[in-house]
Parts: sequence; C-alpha cells; structure tokens
Amino acid sequence: MKRRVVVTGMGVVTAISCRVDELWQQLLAGASGVHPVRLFDTSDLKIKIGGDIYDWDPSAYIDPKDAKRIDRFTQFALVAGSDAIRDAGWDIAREDSYRCGVVLGSGIGGLGEIEAQMNRLMTKGPDRVSAFTVPKMMLNAAGSVLAIQYGIRGPNYAVATACASATNAMGDALKLIQDGRADVIVTGGTEAAMTRMGLSAFQNIKALSTRNEDPAGASRPFDAERDGFVFSEGAGLLVFEELEHARARSAKIYCEVYGAGVSTDAGHITQPDENGTGAARAMSNALADAAVAPADVDYINAHGTSTQLGDKAETLAIKTVFGDHAERLSISSTKSQLGHTLGASGGIELVVTIKSLLERVIPPTINLQTPDPDCDLDYTPNQPRQRDVHIAMSNSFGFGGHNACIVVGHLRNGVSR
Repeated sequence: MKRRVVVTGMGVVTAISCRVDELWQQLLAGASGVHPVRLFDTSDLKIKIGGDIYDWDPSAYIDPKDAKRIDRFTQFALVAGSDAIRDAGWDIAREDSYRCGVVLGSGIGGLGEIEAQMNRLMTKGPDRVSAFTVPKMMLNAAGSVLAIQYGIRGPNYAVATACASATNAMGDALKLIQDGRADVIVTGGTEAAMTRMGLSAFQNIKALSTRNEDPAGASRPFDAERDGFVFSEGAGLLVFEELEHARARSAKIYCEVYGAGVSTDAGHITQPDENGTGAARAMSNALADAAVAPADVDYINAHGTSTQLGDKAETLAIKTVFGDHAERLSISSTKSQLGHTLGASGGIELVVTIKSLLERVIPPTINLQTPDPDCDLDYTPNQPRQRDVHIAMSNSFGFGGHNACIVVGHLRNGVSR
C-alpha cells in the first residue's frame, strides 16, 4: 500500500511578494508583478517588460560572501526553501538525515553565471573566468546548497523538463515518500533566467508578449487578444512529508498530495500538441494515480501561459478529460499576474492552489477582457470567486513536449489543520 503524503510547509519568491500570505492577498486583489525590466538595460531589446525581482536582497538569509558564490536561482531556492522548512516547523537535527531529501526543478539553472563568465572570457581572457563557474551554473546546485545548509543526506537531484520542471520534481518527491524511500522531501522549483541573453532568446523565437506599453496587461491567458507569455523569475518550494511522520511531530498539515501524472507529446520542440492530447493524458494519469474521478475535481490552476496555441490546447485537453464536468470546473492562471517563471512555475502555482483549497477562494485570471470562442470554459475572469474547493489540480506543460500534473485535496478521512 502506498504511504500517504501531505504538505507541511511552503515558501515562495515572486515578483509580487516573497511571503506566501502576502502573495495570496495580492493575487486576490488583482495585483500584477509585471513591469518594465529593471535588472539590466533593455534599450536595444524588442521586449522591455517582465517579472524580474529587481529589488532582490537575500542578506537576511545568506551571508553576502556566500551569496557571491551561488547563482541567483540557487539564492531563490535557499530563501524559499528556508521559509518552507521554517513554516513546517521541521528540525532536521531530530531526523534520520538519510531519510530526508531535496528534489528541485529548474528549466535552465545558472544562466546568469554562464552569461557573466562568457563576458569575462571574451573581454578578459580564460584566466579570468571564475573558479566558481561550474558549481554556480550546474542545475543541481540549488538542491545541493539547500542540503548542505540543513544537513539533508537522502535523495537529492535536479529535474529539468523546461516549464514542467517543478511539477515533475514534486511528482518524484511524492513517489519517493509513497514508496518508503524517504520521509520528508523539500521540493518545488526555482528559476532565474532573466538575463539579457535569456530575454533576447525568448524574444527571438517570438514567444513573448510585445505589450511594452501595458506591462500589467500583457499576460492575458485565454483572452482572444493574447500575444505571448511574459518572462519572469522566482521560486516555489514545499515540504512534502509522510502523513504519520507529520502527525508524530504534531505538524500542521495544509493538504494531502493525492497523485501525479506525466506524459510527453513527442511532437514539436517548442509547440504543444494542438489538440492537447499529451496534456490530456498527463491529467488522466494524475487522476488515476490519485484515485479521483474527474467529476470530483473543483479547481484547476492552469498552465495558462497566454500563448495562442498553448491556451487553446489546454482548453481542449481539459474538455477531453473532464467531459461535461469541464463546464463546472473553476479554472484560473496565476501567470496572468506573475508572468511565466519557467521551471519554477509549478512550485509557485501549487502553493497558490493549496491556498485556494484552504481559503475556499478561486484566484482570478486577470486581463481576461475579450472572450475567445476556442477558450470557452470558466477561467475566473478578473475577480476572485468564493467556492468550496475539495480537490484541485495544477498543470504544467513545457518545451520539449513535457506534461506534468499534480492533484491535491483536503486530508482524506480527516481534517487539515
């Protein structure tokens, strides 16, 4: 029998707030974290907006000397992870550290360090390339630094499936605990690819919204006038824990993680399957793993990036899986407010999904002004809505055709505290 898994801690780093409760309140208020990019000069770029965390200061968590030795994406993970661990009231000193782990997703990893050291190589020569380059840029650095900080000695690895990375990582964490290979896993995703090279690359494949004159209105998932996603950065980390382990230490329990599902489109390297076939299979797999009927789901936190193809494909996928019940679902896209944090998005969005579950409120999809005949479900336009949410799903789909979904709900046969 599979062991049961619950969430006992949550932490976030976003362009709106780096506090879970404050982020939640700002989302309900319709706030946007999208603005003119301030991290670097965009005067020669076509795209000048994004969700950069321009006032980032990790000094309350990380000694300034240590901060220089880790990339920004690792800093994000360390801050969000520390908050999640603190929120869980989890003391690793009381644990068998080999029964605890870290599984994090990131689509790109230390792009900032790669870009900085390439500039040094070209302008100052090979002898001036930093000795810290490899440990800063490597994708597994975030999880490794978090493990070093807290003495976590169990399973520890990185997952890279583009924008599905965090949700894939959380699905892996779920299985590790269910199968008895760990008791506690810090999991989620982190991304800090907001650099001149990163923004230039995404603008040149024409994936981004060009609404430079209206930053807050640029990300408009499911709207007929959507024109691309908004590039952003951040982290969302959670503490997954075996149920009886959490009960034994009297931990607060936010929700139960019921199941997860994955699939691959095996089609185009950047475009989704236009019929949402792979996305539908991932959702069906997640429901089957969770032992949940489609009609029992109340809310979906959609991938909803604000691209023409992606939003239509996700709508078709939801209809395929949920049938007539699709019209009774509440759906919303957090990316309408935060932009797209790539490999971190699934972690942040699961935090938002859990808050919806607990607070009985569906957060809005802002900027949804013009209905699209191809996107005709209830996306909770512009205003939050009260609803009892018993079971919820969070979707993440990434370049490469990666699809990942996770299902959460109130504690079965019990009450979350």
